Amino acid sequence: MKYFSTLLFLVFFVTCSAFSQEKVVKYTVTGGETINQIALKFKVTPYDIYALNPDARNGIKPNTVLLIPSSGSKTAVKTSETAVAKSSANSKDIVHEVQPKETFYSIEHKYGISDEALKAANPFLEKDGVQIGQKLVIPAKGSSPKAAVVATKPAKSAAQEKYVFHDVQPKETKFGIAKQYNMSVEELEKRNPEIVANLPVGYRLTIKGTAPKTETAPIANTAKPTETKKVTETPKKGTTYMEYQVKPKETFYSLGRTFHLTQEELTALNPSLSEGVKEGMVLKVPTGYLAPQPIIPQAQPIETVAEKTIEKQQEAPSGIKIVDKVKSETVSASPEIVELTKKRGQTDRQKVVLLLPFNLAKMQNDTTSSTTRIKNDKFLNMTLDFYSGAMMAIDSAKTLKLPIDVAIYDSGETKTTSNVSSLIAQNKLQNANAVIGPFYQNNAEATANSLRLYNVPVISPLSKDAANPIDNLYQTIPSADVIRNSVFDYMRAKNGNIVAVVDKKKESVVNYIKQNQKGVVFAALTETGGLDVANLKSLLLPGRMNYVVMETGNTAMVKATIKALLDAQKSCQVQLVILEPNSTLDTDEISFDNLIKLKLMYPSVTRESDEPAVQIFDKEYRLKNKVNPNAYATKGFDVTFDTMMRLVQGKTFQETADLMTTEQVDNKFQYYKKEDGGHANKGVYILYYDTDLTLKVAN
Repeated sequence: MKYFSTLLFLVFFVTCSAFSQEKVVKYTVTGGETINQIALKFKVTPYDIYALNPDARNGIKPNTVLLIPSSGSKTAVKTSETAVAKSSANSKDIVHEVQPKETFYSIEHKYGISDEALKAANPFLEKDGVQIGQKLVIPAKGSSPKAAVVATKPAKSAAQEKYVFHDVQPKETKFGIAKQYNMSVEELEKRNPEIVANLPVGYRLTIKGTAPKTETAPIANTAKPTETKKVTETPKKGTTYMEYQVKPKETFYSLGRTFHLTQEELTALNPSLSEGVKEGMVLKVPTGYLAPQPIIPQAQPIETVAEKTIEKQQEAPSGIKIVDKVKSETVSASPEIVELTKKRGQTDRQKVVLLLPFNLAKMQNDTTSSTTRIKNDKFLNMTLDFYSGAMMAIDSAKTLKLPIDVAIYDSGETKTTSNVSSLIAQNKLQNANAVIGPFYQNNAEATANSLRLYNVPVISPLSKDAANPIDNLYQTIPSADVIRNSVFDYMRAKNGNIVAVVDKKKESVVNYIKQNQKGVVFAALTETGGLDVANLKSLLLPGRMNYVVMETGNTAMVKATIKALLDAQKSCQVQLVILEPNSTLDTDEISFDNLIKLKLMYPSVTRESDEPAVQIFDKEYRLKNKVNPNAYATKGFDVTFDTMMRLVQGKTFQETADLMTTEQVDNKFQYYKKEDGGHANKGVYILYYDTDLTLKVAN
């Protein structure tokens, strides 16, 4: 009650001050408040407050008296008074002062309340997030959050008091945002001093203090219309979170690429990360940030999918048979990619077999519970993820009414054995039009050899190993050399001058380039192993695009290369290229803005796309499985759906493989016949960061 009286007194004091002056309001800072919060309360910008209170740039403390422009103050103060009075009206509520390293998750976990309830009781958290020193109202368990939401609903401001705001999105930088709004980084920081040190995802930036004639803020050179920010916005829905278990060898870099969060943002959500990334840690991450990966990562446990799957599998005595009788319409495809459609009048039913290593026999003899096995068995997790994606493909086939019968069998795999021979003995596979699996390369090859006489194509879905020459075997994952070759082929197709910067530790890269990529010149190194900058610049040619392939993990060499190329841009065209993910580029010492200026380019087996079709798949997968699809789930969908669509073209799988390049959610399938026999996939994307900060596929 004492706390409530003090707050009420402060609100009354500020109210009186506001009405007593026409141009300026005197405001006394309370504990935990920031300049941004105060600016939002009075419907002014932080820049306006700093103009009247220069010393505030060095920080503010409780009981500091600030001069606030009076515009909009009456509405703001009344709203604040109503919010404080009503949020504290329930005597069962607790007031919590935010401590260093505390997050939404830790506070919610401490008091046993939901994310929605905490934000309903403290609406300012939607805009400002958790900040040290804030005093939060902790609602009593069982209390209705709706009342709090109604009590704190912001009042409408006058038309002349509109402002332009921008909520920071994943991967955005100060340079990119400033460019969108035709302002300098210095001006952006001047209006938002809190972002000088870093730029948190979700932070609301003040862009301008006067509303433009239109209702949207201008965004220059952007390919994403959804990034347009409205001047007047309704309150955002609370951020939802999911749990993610850290896999072996994962780092801040790999986690950052997965969730599009910086090391600081990950640590803010998970204070335990201040001691480093450790295998098995369970992290809290925003639900919407999981993104497709450029390479296949470690398996991510999906307990919701897995538990249901194991229950279904254990109910099936010998295998799963899914029979759908169908007809199909059209499936759209990207430009330069063959559009797969069902041939008119086709009624011949096709059969697809999936061989997935559930190892049910082993599971039935094991006393370990299903939940424990799911948490500990990475191979089973990978299998279940792939299966969940395949089931999405089968559901799509039902919707499209494809004439496909699908049978799913447990391949009972280990690295050296499988029960495929038993399935063949039972005549389960010989009449299939295509077989997807097994997972292990040697088992896939054994299956292909056994079915070669029956001319049944066997698609190896996940193996990266080099395949033996078997005519009916199809590898879906491009080999390392194919991935590297693709980017060199692209650079040559553009008549580029290719220069390589490779340090002494990358001997295998040097050998690969010398043996396979004739005409590439190497930048000289100094006696100490550093880059000879003068030599590098001398190798760049005016009048041609100069592609500089940089392969080094040495920070000093990376910085020297980037600086040299930025200098060279004054006289010639230069683009920076890497052949594989480079963790050094994700450190604080390397400016992401510079990588954007050099249009960093790299090859990838997935396209990392935000196209509508990809977003639809992600959304439907989340609705069905309650989690985001990882790379294995997406692969399960792409391989299964692509196989089914090839079989309804009025041709065999083999014929379509020789003729058609296709593209699904995340993967491209461009099969080719190897000289020694068998088929491989050379469907690789060449990606680069454009100046509008979007990731694009090079043409």
